[in-house]
Amino acid sequence: MDKLPGKTVERLSEYRRTLLKYLDEGNNYIYSHELAGLLHITAVQVRRDLMLIGYSSVLKKGYDVKELIRTIGEIIDSEQGQNVAVIGLGNLGRAVTAYFKGKRSKLNIVAAFDNDPQKINRVIAGVRCHPVEKMEEIIRSENISIAILTVPPESARAVAEEGIRYGLKGFLNFTTVALNMPPNVYLEEFDMITFLEKVAYFVKEAR
Repeated sequence: MDKLPGKTVERLSEYRRTLLKYLDEGNNYIYSHELAGLLHITAVQVRRDLMLIGYSSVLKKGYDVKELIRTIGEIIDSEQGQNVAVIGLGNLGRAVTAYFKGKRSKLNIVAAFDNDPQKINRVIAGVRCHPVEKMEEIIRSENISIAILTVPPESARAVAEEGIRYGLKGFLNFTTVALNMPPNVYLEEFDMITFLEKVAYFVKEAR
């Protein structure tokens, strides 16, 4: 299978999260228009995405929910799992860690880093916090490939460059600083100010 477009991967993640809840409610099959309705998109988009991963529905019954969850997992999860570190354990870093910890069996937050002496060598939100000076040692020993960046903006570039030297291959950047990455490192940037301003714009325009 060719590499999937980023937006398709986002929707597959949303499909799985929605389907897990749907299954918990006792539903074993779902039609494309039902899944689309739960996510406020079109049934055509759902069918197009699932065709891309080679999945089709059972005639007259819709999609088998368990099978679809399994298929999506095979596509977007790493078979051996991937380890994640949170760099910067302030209020945002702590909240992100607590929210995500244990949500996915194949994606594990195994370490956090900070330079605050009151946080170092403590278990916070279920994860041990290490001094930033130990990043290289811990990243290599724990086989960490992904970092969630929640450091102060002025530290973001230096910390990211350091992490790349130690073997990190992907970053989720929660800072307000745009980062430049080499071609072999994947970057996703989440600027809450931009997203909030986007919401505010459309609220303004709807008046």
